[in-house]
Amino acid sequence: MTKKAHGDGPRVLVVYKKSAYQTNVRERKNPRFLELLAKKDPSVARLVEAHDDHQATLEEAHAALDKLGVSATFRFRGDEGLVEDFDLVVTVGGDGTLLWAARWVGPHTPVLAINSAPHDSVGHFCGGRKGHVRMILSRALGGELRRTELSRMQVELDGECVTRRVLNDMLFAHPSPAATSRYVISLEPRRGKARTEEQKSSGVWVGPAAGSTAAQLSAGGNVLPVASKKLQFVVREPYKPGGRRMGMPRGLVEDGGRLRIISKIREGRLFIDGPHRMRDVRMGSEIVLTRSKEPLSVLALPRAAR
Repeated sequence: MTKKAHGDGPRVLVVYKKSAYQTNVRERKNPRFLELLAKKDPSVARLVEAHDDHQATLEEAHAALDKLGVSATFRFRGDEGLVEDFDLVVTVGGDGTLLWAARWVGPHTPVLAINSAPHDSVGHFCGGRKGHVRMILSRALGGELRRTELSRMQVELDGECVTRRVLNDMLFAHPSPAATSRYVISLEPRRGKARTEEQKSSGVWVGPAAGSTAAQLSAGGNVLPVASKKLQFVVREPYKPGGRRMGMPRGLVEDGGRLRIISKIREGRLFIDGPHRMRDVRMGSEIVLTRSKEPLSVLALPRAAR
């Protein structure tokens, strides 16, 4: 990594999550969590162990950066802030922490994700893990880690750019999982004729290649090459009356093309990179999805090595 002229070394931001135990037991003292823990209920069997693993990894990161002579800024992921002044962003948690932080990171700042509780977290984007933090940070700061540029997706709602930094996926659906989503979907290639279909389903997943191993795959989509510049859409539980085939249950949006969705429900919603970022969608609202011009640079991405 090239050091910028700032003090004695690179500027590193560490974004970390709080464990479920920290949030619900120590801070909020949630009575239901306390009751289940006292009963040794199986629903909270891993709560304390996952917390201990996460805290140990955070301490490992502090100690590693001190040993490496780096004065880093540690920031809880809920304390949102700009990241442009940093040379490296490190996330400590799991994939959710990386997705949370990624919306603030531009195309030129590399990100290293560290899985703080490997027994409890998938860590799809994580190049580092508990027990090996100093080694991976040393290599990151030394510019020794493979850098993978991941495509992101841009989301527009009624002409407004909601975000240019969707890394995993977006779901358009009714707020209630028991309700039907009705909409008109149009696949508009860069050249040639658009395909349009009116559909009913449980919603539509759309995302770049980085998210193709998650909800898109579970809903019947395909895993895209990690370097792909295409977007994929997958209809969730399509309604096919009388056994009729749906014309576009899934498909690919080529680079330069776009996917357009017009809502036919009074209460629709966009869920962006998980359940926490949402936008309401009105009847007749138009959603336009394209490949973003702002990719994300991820260090030591495990999938890129395969």
